[in-house]
Amino acid sequence: MLDRTIQPKIRQLDKIDIPRPLHQILPNGTPLNVINAGEQDVVRMDILFKAGSWRQSQKLQALFTHRMLREGSRKYSSSDIAEKLDYYGAWLELSNSLEYAYLTLYSLNKYFAETLEIIESIVKDPVFPEKELDTVIESNVQQYLVNRSKVDFIAHRAIISGLFGEQNPCGQFAVEEDYRKITPEVLRSFYKEYYHTGNYSIYLSGKVTDDIIHRVELVFGKDTFGEKLPMVPERVFPISVIPEKRIFVERDDALQSAVKLGGFTILRSHPDYLKLRVLITLLGGYFGSRLMSNIREDKGYTYGISMNTIQYPETGIIMVTTETANENVEPLIREVYKEIDKLHSDLVGQDELTTVKNYMIGEMSRAYESAFSLSDAWMFIQTAGLDDNYYERSLDAVKTVTVEELRELAQRYICKESLKEVIAGKKMS
Repeated sequence: MLDRTIQPKIRQLDKIDIPRPLHQILPNGTPLNVINAGEQDVVRMDILFKAGSWRQSQKLQALFTHRMLREGSRKYSSSDIAEKLDYYGAWLELSNSLEYAYLTLYSLNKYFAETLEIIESIVKDPVFPEKELDTVIESNVQQYLVNRSKVDFIAHRAIISGLFGEQNPCGQFAVEEDYRKITPEVLRSFYKEYYHTGNYSIYLSGKVTDDIIHRVELVFGKDTFGEKLPMVPERVFPISVIPEKRIFVERDDALQSAVKLGGFTILRSHPDYLKLRVLITLLGGYFGSRLMSNIREDKGYTYGISMNTIQYPETGIIMVTTETANENVEPLIREVYKEIDKLHSDLVGQDELTTVKNYMIGEMSRAYESAFSLSDAWMFIQTAGLDDNYYERSLDAVKTVTVEELRELAQRYICKESLKEVIAGKKMS
């Protein structure tokens, strides 16, 4: 019998064993990745198109092209698509990033043939109906009008455009008139250029049977679809950083201010990145971080404060994000800089580093528990352009980083002098 009065031994995670997907190339050249790790009769299919906003010729073109796939095809109306997916207990998600557009289908195995037929129709034969497009645009405009009054939304746009400049797609943000410029013809043009055989890959995860693989191969791996145009060369855009240290966006009616401190940092491919993640986690990456302990718990300036990195196609950004009462903006920023100064001058205590390491290793362990999370992990490897040993190297970096390395990384990559300050809120005298 198990003696529950005895605490289980705590063991350090020696290695991280993440099952790799079974990779194959379908007859028409489409990459297919299969993660057969599910116990329930549910399967998830992800189709990744290289059709992100980085490739669009006008604002919102990529977003609405992908969003409108579910609004009607030659075979099904938007209501037909919604009703059929609901009837079969399926769920469809459409999302975009700078470089990719993602279509994700969750389906019961017994109805996969029926749901796959719907997906085939919307991917290969969308019609971008004008009436439905007008409805979708109006809904998004209303959401934009709500968001633009929020200080966090304002601050985020201000710091990103301040770092990249308006000539770079990363620094370009849509305004209301950009929504009105979207037409079915604009979307069909983008669809024709990027939605075709040769510009997508597929992931299957969950309880993946041979029949499901065979059906996917027949639909998306046998014949070609779309007009495969010559690929547009990867474009290089200028980065134009504003000279000012501080950007202030005034909102007279703001009850509190959004504060963002940010600057450029290294890409995931850089040799220092994985150990830098440990430093960022320690400073502001989890609930027990230094910024949370000082600025939330001790000073009471904010409900929450965080620090993270955001990766872009050509560079990365390191950013501190929070909201606080208008009168607390200046002391809050001073406390952030004090914590950065401490990392530059003092060694982190071994107990604190051990806590951070255990937290990060625990998060890594929990992140790969299910077939769907494994699929997310390997899609991340593909879309980020990383090697298959990335997760093993991540674990090794967390386990081996030293307090001396953390101080050196802080001095090299987290410098208060290089951080832009953005405040959106009410100006205090």
